[in-house]
Amino acid sequence: MKYVHTNIITQDWQRLADFYIKTFNCVLVPPVRNQSGEWLDKGTGVKHATLHGVHLLLPGYGAGGPTLEIYSYEQIDHRPPVNPNSTGIGHLAFEVDDVETIVHRLKQNGGSTCGEISSRQIEGVGKITFIYTRDPDGNIIEIQHWDR
Repeated sequence: MKYVHTNIITQDWQRLADFYIKTFNCVLVPPVRNQSGEWLDKGTGVKHATLHGVHLLLPGYGAGGPTLEIYSYEQIDHRPPVNPNSTGIGHLAFEVDDVETIVHRLKQNGGSTCGEISSRQIEGVGKITFIYTRDPDGNIIEIQHWDR
């Protein structure tokens, strides 16, 4: 068994994929997906499902590593942005060399911050520096660096 991908649904898959490529060095995994049909309706439980999007290879893994699957359905149900303490999947996390540099890049690419950069020594593990941020759609992303 292995973990294969995390899916993000967005109004504009190209814009959001571009954000993750430019901010976190994710890499496009061809082909672009354009999917519809009875098989998709059946598997998703969404009638007349039509979606478009891509898979992005996450940094730090080889060609067979896990991906972000960024899709747009032709018909999308919108929900309000979640808070860091909301139930469900809370956030994606990226370990980086320099938190401040990536936060700056994230903002340049349309993201925003939830909190402020914070550090703490964790006994037996090391010092973590982190911040919760949001992508352009409001999905929460933790950016962290460990000094071990």
